[in-house]
Amino acid sequence: MSRLHNILSKKELKKRMYLDTTERLTLSFYKYFNIINTQEYRNKIYKQFLKYNILGRVYIAEEGINAQISVPLKNFTFLKNFLFQLSSSLHDIVINKALSNQKSFWVLSVKVKKNIVADGIQDFFFNPHDVGIYINAQEVNLMLKDQNVIFIDMRNSYEYKIGHFEHAIEIKSTTFREQLKKLVKKMEYAKHKRIVLYCTGGIRCEKATAWMRFHDFKYIYHIKGGIIGYIHNAKKNNLPILFKGKNFVFDNRMSEKVSDDVIAFCQQCKNPSDVYVNCRNDLCHLLFIQCKDCAVKFNYCCSKECMKKIKGF
Repeated sequence: MSRLHNILSKKELKKRMYLDTTERLTLSFYKYFNIINTQEYRNKIYKQFLKYNILGRVYIAEEGINAQISVPLKNFTFLKNFLFQLSSSLHDIVINKALSNQKSFWVLSVKVKKNIVADGIQDFFFNPHDVGIYINAQEVNLMLKDQNVIFIDMRNSYEYKIGHFEHAIEIKSTTFREQLKKLVKKMEYAKHKRIVLYCTGGIRCEKATAWMRFHDFKYIYHIKGGIIGYIHNAKKNNLPILFKGKNFVFDNRMSEKVSDDVIAFCQQCKNPSDVYVNCRNDLCHLLFIQCKDCAVKFNYCCSKECMKKIKGF
């Protein structure tokens, strides 16, 4: 029987990832559909992904699947065929290709979760399938020019900080669960206005649009494929890309450049910067924005206190 979990240290796996010269694609996909035996589903995916050297993060829940993965280019066709055979519900799944294919993942993690995105919703009558209207890049650009349309960023505050659509409303939060609680209350005044929600790949917005419709918001839209889908669709149709800055991603790359605009600032010197780092002091490990000069000055630490600790002072 094939092993169903990783047996190597993350340090060793990361080292192997950097040494590996295999041409890879970084991909993401999700689908809300009913999965009865989640553990069996998880094991099937793990065994096949391991066999074909697919790395990344996959969540399985009774409500569906959510994945961010790194796939050898030669195995991309296998991936599509495998998903097609896995379930008829995945026949129309949209696979988003990342904007950059720098090394992204070094371990394979396939987990069974309560939800594929943690939402905290417990209302029995909530229907997650009653979602808003999907819009493409052309429609997005037209609606961005309409002052009567409200755009809402459904990502965390640290994602919003380095890149977003101009004038998009930030629902300040560090988790999607927290954001949903604030969303309806903050937007109560706009129940009869046109509202567009967006996130990285679409998964959070699909749940959020259903949540808003559940609370009687009348005209709710979301971007097909999220920010990544919007950019690919805009490029395909030679449309201007109106997203400013960088798109934050939850892997080794940290972010993907979308435009030359730098809209964030170094936490330490306050000069323009949009580079996220984790504090080199492992006991702190704070995620923060740091410019090149401060990276040298503070030795990739968030403070002088953390810098002293890694030097052993």
